[in-house]
Amino acid sequence: MKDIERLIRPNIAALCPYSTARDEYQGPLGIFLDANESPYPNGFNRYPDPHQKALKAKLSKIKGLPVENIFLGNGSDEAIDLVFRVFCRPGVDNAVAMAPSYGMYAVAAATNDIEVRSVQLGAEFDLPAEALLQACDDNTRVMFLCSPNNPTGNAYDSRELLSLADRFDGILVVDEAYADFSSKGSIRSEVLGRSNVIVLQTLSKAYGMAGLRLGMAFACKRIIELMSMVKYPYNINQAALDKVSELLDSPVEAQIREIIKERRALAEYMTGLPYVKKVYPSDANFLLVKVDDADALYDHLIGDGIIVRNRNRVAGCSGCLRITIGLGSENDKLRATLATYRA
Repeated sequence: MKDIERLIRPNIAALCPYSTARDEYQGPLGIFLDANESPYPNGFNRYPDPHQKALKAKLSKIKGLPVENIFLGNGSDEAIDLVFRVFCRPGVDNAVAMAPSYGMYAVAAATNDIEVRSVQLGAEFDLPAEALLQACDDNTRVMFLCSPNNPTGNAYDSRELLSLADRFDGILVVDEAYADFSSKGSIRSEVLGRSNVIVLQTLSKAYGMAGLRLGMAFACKRIIELMSMVKYPYNINQAALDKVSELLDSPVEAQIREIIKERRALAEYMTGLPYVKKVYPSDANFLLVKVDDADALYDHLIGDGIIVRNRNRVAGCSGCLRITIGLGSENDKLRATLATYRA
């Protein structure tokens, strides 16, 4: 276990967190006259649990990690922002990330006045471990890796990721938003033995809860404590807590298997199209596809009511479209529209 105390911003280490009314009372239910809430019950007149104890207990069983190693945020984006706020001094420290990758790393960094040093992926999008380490200096506090990566779709071997964590002197954040679709699995259990690793996951993708905005961070107890100190007190609303808990009782494994099956079939179909140069291997619920004219094909799909993501102007993805795997009927419609395109 690495000593991460030196990486924490001094003002955060000294922070006295906001104490809610519910933090100060731990007894049985009674008459609540402590939080200036409306006394008229409607299901939402009381503030939600700021620590989300019940939902964390449920997720602890699903994810196989103790509650003390789980942080819940308003999407993974909240956790990404908190990493910068906890570890990076504005205008002083920097972060390292690979490119192309998820755009919110750079947006959150810019919002916090943190430099991001981008390391470009190669033609096959392999993990550039040495280049990532070489981009670091004495003020590098955080490194972001997305696996499976967005928009490239490929996942990295756990041994590569853990070796990088061992060699890096800062906080390694591994964003596993799409890990449920990958045969390479997750490294979240590794946070129990590595204090400098944060693993991000989400309920937006495989669990079908994008509209509820709930993301998870898994890390050592100290990092979870720090993130919880800095977050807004009631960052997850009661309606989301209730609905997420309800939906977690519905298995998603069959849906994940169906998406993977559809992904393989769609990749095979697109590989045979004359204007498709390459369908990149994917461990996610989308395909990155290189074509002769990405803009023209994008417009053709839009003309038939099919919306995909045009990545043509992203460095490293020239000529590429990112296509999410839909329902079987939606994928059939996509195939029919692709068949009518003439490059």
